[in-house]
Amino acid sequence: MTNTTTDTTAPGATAPGDAARRTTQLRVLTLAGGVATVASTFLSWTWTPEFPGDLTVYAYPGGLQLLTLAAGLLTALFALSALGVKGLIWLTPAGSTAALRLLALGGLATTWFTGLAIAVELGGLVNLDPGGFVALAATVVPVVGAFLLPDDTRKARRPKELPSWAEILIIVAVFALGLSVFTYGIDTEYAELFTGYLLTVGFAATALFKSGLIARINGLTAKYRLIAVTAAFVAAAAFPFTQSTDQFTLIAVNILIFATVALGLNIVVGLAGLLDLGYVAFLGVGAYTAALVSGTTASVFDIHFPFWAAVLTGAVVSLIFGVVIGAPTLRLRGDYLAIVTLGFGEIFRIAVGNLDGVSGPRITNGPNGVPNIPDLEFFGYNFGESHTVLGFELGAYANYYLLMLLAMILVVVVFSRAGDSRIGRAWVAIREDETAATAMGINGFRVKLIAFALGATLAGLAGTVQAHVQHTVVPEMYVFAGPVPPNSAFLLAAVILGGMGTITGPLIGASLLYLIPAKLQFLQDYQLLGFGIALILLMRFRPEGLIANRRAQLEFHEADEAGAPNDTTGTPTGVTKAGA
Repeated sequence: MTNTTTDTTAPGATAPGDAARRTTQLRVLTLAGGVATVASTFLSWTWTPEFPGDLTVYAYPGGLQLLTLAAGLLTALFALSALGVKGLIWLTPAGSTAALRLLALGGLATTWFTGLAIAVELGGLVNLDPGGFVALAATVVPVVGAFLLPDDTRKARRPKELPSWAEILIIVAVFALGLSVFTYGIDTEYAELFTGYLLTVGFAATALFKSGLIARINGLTAKYRLIAVTAAFVAAAAFPFTQSTDQFTLIAVNILIFATVALGLNIVVGLAGLLDLGYVAFLGVGAYTAALVSGTTASVFDIHFPFWAAVLTGAVVSLIFGVVIGAPTLRLRGDYLAIVTLGFGEIFRIAVGNLDGVSGPRITNGPNGVPNIPDLEFFGYNFGESHTVLGFELGAYANYYLLMLLAMILVVVVFSRAGDSRIGRAWVAIREDETAATAMGINGFRVKLIAFALGATLAGLAGTVQAHVQHTVVPEMYVFAGPVPPNSAFLLAAVILGGMGTITGPLIGASLLYLIPAKLQFLQDYQLLGFGIALILLMRFRPEGLIANRRAQLEFHEADEAGAPNDTTGTPTGVTKAGA
């Protein structure tokens, strides 16, 4: 009896074995492209050191070559994960193809931007060495391989249980890596390098979201919350010890100040749902109050409060202003409330500009502001002088950075405790539906006034430190929109971009929105245009913000949650396609 086998494969279709073989070949091609990209950074890209970073040296990558090197390494690493290399599969719980495409594009964008910058600044492509053309060609290979790969996006499966020490070590390594990436970005000395940094980090961060690795790390930090929080603040405190001068520490200080104010605004906007367009005025109230009571020669009050008293005075005065302004205005809703708060911000700026002894009482020195604000001194520790700590010399701005970091810890504790409390749940209820919340017995006016007053207090607290960091306060620093932060538009954009109702969202949003114009000076005049473009892109691709809370994520991705299959164990994973 003869056995016959019938081929059921449809004409023109690819057999499963052939498809798997082709997928493996494409992953190998992507891996080879990543390795070639890495190798190309050890060649000379241009003949002259006139281009910033000196890309003329063989076997020693520098400047923008280091960013291409990082992109190539990540591409090769994720390609090995896609090939099933033991120990690396952990990197791609939600699939590897989308991440490989983004990483390959990041390497391509950074390298081709470098080639274009060399051609523009030095006068043509003739200024590229053969190594530069090799790099341009090498970065195309992983892009071709990654985009020919079939999409393997899936629901992230439960990770294999690791020993506790290994999971803690991963958390520590993540925050150490985060400190290194941030330090590299803030220490960039020329616009071309920072632009390449933005391209590389932007594509890499998105790739990590798509691979599901960020969600997996979030799970670890939630499991070891205390260790994660400690590691985060230790990494942040280590930043000034990585700096040899105060040149870039000042930028970090301002980032912390504005991130703290953005977190205070997040209580008003993110939790309570109140659109406040004049929030920067509370920062100004705290700054002016601290300036007037800190012993400056320009103050009409002949008093010199100690540090703790000046901080408390600024916070309390801001609290009073928050209650006085909020009491009559918080009975309004929506656009009407936004217009009134916008008016308050402008009234504050005009009022302090007129308190010059001519248009009004002499209190704030009018448009000239309050100069010569002395440095803070706390228990004999002068923040304006250099000090040696653990063998490292910390300058004045490093002192203020560590002080502002302590203030940040206080604000984070207040925000997290308030958000999880009964009043925090009432804020969320008011934000979602004020009418329904009122019908359930919540006193909407009292709840909103508490949010308004608390947000004003936190802004005033940050303002007291800002006054001493800047050594002067003037009315022009507190406008609705302008080329230099802080301003209300900047703070509101930071909250929305980062993710409303979260802690890390406004911190990341404020960092990005301050750091980018500080490094790319030409963008300062187009700040509002940049905000608008960023918000439009955000609404299209990630409406819940860069860092979304669970509620917002479920609202915006309800269809994904409802239609997504379970993992192979039959247990819902709870991780959406959108990432975190």
